[in-house]
Amino acid sequence: MGALQQFSMARGYTLSLCKRTDESAWDFQPKGFSNTVRWNVGHIYSLTEDFLHRAMNDYPVDKLEWAEFFATGTSPSTWPSSAPTEEELIAAMKDQGKRISKLTEQQLTHRLSTPLSIGTFITMETVDEVLQFLTWHEGLHAGVIDGLLRANK
Repeated sequence: MGALQQFSMARGYTLSLCKRTDESAWDFQPKGFSNTVRWNVGHIYSLTEDFLHRAMNDYPVDKLEWAEFFATGTSPSTWPSSAPTEEELIAAMKDQGKRISKLTEQQLTHRLSTPLSIGTFITMETVDEVLQFLTWHEGLHAGVIDGLLRANK
């Protein structure tokens, strides 16, 4: 299974979680969780935009203004204003998935002019490697979303 197929599978799972999330659960933050469903969905979206833009200079970042809500280290308790709605987040996730699904083999094999590193344990040198990381990242946060939904029952 290629990186695009894996990404599509992860995105489909995340969107299915969003679909079954009641409106009241989007901002529920139980004890032991550092964020909410809304934050996790927005974080998946924003980090994906950021990393793909850094990997491909011609990848247009959409919703750059959302970074103030969803960047690593942010929290709903420190948001400067009202965060995007569930509908806005879901629409953006769907649109992003469509844009990513159109990446070509040539784009995926493109070598980054400057490799992307996360700490000292991972360095990504191609767009394909970045997409594989983003798929793992989405799966990680989808698991957190699933945990938040279970804790809300």
